[in-house]
Amino acid sequence: MDLMNEQVTHKSFGRGSVVACDEDYVEVRFPAGVKKFVFPDVFGTYLTLADSQLAEKIETLKREVEKARAREEAELEKQRAVEEAQRQKILEREKLLKSHKLSPVSQVAFWCDAEEQEQVFSEWRVFTGVRKSGAHKGKPNRLVRLHQNSCCLITAREPDEPEENRRITGLFMVDEFFVGKLCEDGLIPAHSKYRLRLSEEESRRLLFWNYYVNERYPNNMTWNSGRHRYFDNVWMAQILRDLAALKSESEDLELLTDFFEHFCIMNRLEEAELPLANGALVRKESA
Repeated sequence: MDLMNEQVTHKSFGRGSVVACDEDYVEVRFPAGVKKFVFPDVFGTYLTLADSQLAEKIETLKREVEKARAREEAELEKQRAVEEAQRQKILEREKLLKSHKLSPVSQVAFWCDAEEQEQVFSEWRVFTGVRKSGAHKGKPNRLVRLHQNSCCLITAREPDEPEENRRITGLFMVDEFFVGKLCEDGLIPAHSKYRLRLSEEESRRLLFWNYYVNERYPNNMTWNSGRHRYFDNVWMAQILRDLAALKSESEDLELLTDFFEHFCIMNRLEEAELPLANGALVRKESA
């Protein structure tokens, strides 16, 4: 709006003439000198235009500006509410992390078909599945044992192969701030660094049942239903140790070494005290 040279009256400074104006400020020359005011707020309160028609246009502009500012303030308030909710969520996570009592079985193994594996390893996250019954039927499973010390193990088996041939195809630590108890969407995100997908050959040499055993039925190698099962912390450490040995000449060795050390620290395990793997398949072959 062009206000140059328009005549105005100020309550304190008297009559003056506009010498500059942009979308934020207006400058007026008075006998006492040039004064700068917020535009268009000053009009109708401290400044009065001599041109009544122009004054009406300014008043209309003021109402539009006020509405825009109100919308902006509402958006800012909404953003502040979101940020506060996130802050409270972080505080709740930190509280849970500090008070977390380490479970000896706080890892999880998933059974994923070929299509899902591609999705897991491209998005680096895995879905817990939905509840099949109960009051929360249809809602995502919440794996409450999972914490920042947890690792997700991705396994697979061809439909025509026996269960004892179940392979480990990849694994990842959960995201640094993940808390299973607070996970509502059932998606477990991977750690930004500690994650790895195995090659086909490596996968064939790293079998799930070399590590996993049901102590109640130690000779059974069955996975009849469900897409996941909790996994012992020591077993996961054994897998990482054996995987590092398997990749001793690989470019992934440094990552795996760091991965293994990080996992042991997070799960309060000593490498020297780790026993050899003694899963159901190992026991069967040594019988």
